Amino acid sequence: MIIRKKEHWFKMLFVWHGSVLPGLLPRLFLLFILSLGVVYLRGVIFSFKIPLNPAPLTLFGFVLALFLGFKNNASYDRFWEGRKLWGALLNTARSLTRQALTLKNTKESKVSASEFIKLLGAFVFALKHQLRGTDAHEDLKDRLNEDQLKIVSVAKYKPAVIMRLLAEWVQQAKEEGSIDTIQQARFDENFDKLSDIVGGCERIVSTPLPYSYRVLLHRTVYIYCFLLPFGLVDSLRWFTPLIVVFVAYTFVAFEAIADEIEEPFGTEANDLALNSMSVMIEETIHEMAGEEITTSRKEKQTIID
Repeated sequence: MIIRKKEHWFKMLFVWHGSVLPGLLPRLFLLFILSLGVVYLRGVIFSFKIPLNPAPLTLFGFVLALFLGFKNNASYDRFWEGRKLWGALLNTARSLTRQALTLKNTKESKVSASEFIKLLGAFVFALKHQLRGTDAHEDLKDRLNEDQLKIVSVAKYKPAVIMRLLAEWVQQAKEEGSIDTIQQARFDENFDKLSDIVGGCERIVSTPLPYSYRVLLHRTVYIYCFLLPFGLVDSLRWFTPLIVVFVAYTFVAFEAIADEIEEPFGTEANDLALNSMSVMIEETIHEMAGEEITTSRKEKQTIID
């Protein structure tokens, strides 16, 4: 995800990185060439004049804009729900860390808060990789011991397995007498929240917008853009290609943005910054344990970009 400070309105006209425009240029260029051909031929194809004028295109464009607005709202709802789930993950991780750190452990205790915190950090990174469909081994090998890594590496749903390891840590603390039944129940409440967060993220990933709806809207956008030059050629003449490209950019860009944020856990420029959020969650729980944060601002910026 691209994270920028608010820029001057004039500079934003020329922003390239993070914009969908680079991916749209071939399509817009094709429409520009088509519009030039339509103007040159005066809207006549094989001796037949295409009987279009701006009136029906204006009405149809208004209806198309409503459908695009609906799709953008639906896509942004998915994007925002994903962001709220990761915000809840931050809060729950802090709560679990606080609970682990404030246990009345004895010196002979076999469980340590540092092990719990490492497991919690591994859970965050495992969830990130599961949502993106990437290999989690490199991030997990430094956060799990050898036995834990063997168990998690063979699992398909790694966050769920790590949740079990976290629960086993709590159960061992209970058996040692470091926590009582009430404290164990409080841990379980937060584990249930973690489970809800994982399930919510999996729901977003596994349930895209209906494919038939996407195909219908996609076809309609491009049919409208290809017909637009025939409706404008008689009134705009050689200005037609410029107006067509501008209108097409608006409609096609809306569709492209909606497609991009529909799956908010990806790696495209406008998806959620899961890398930086994962690092931030891990940093805050280690800081709560009194450890020094060593990640530099430069490294953070690299993670965000």
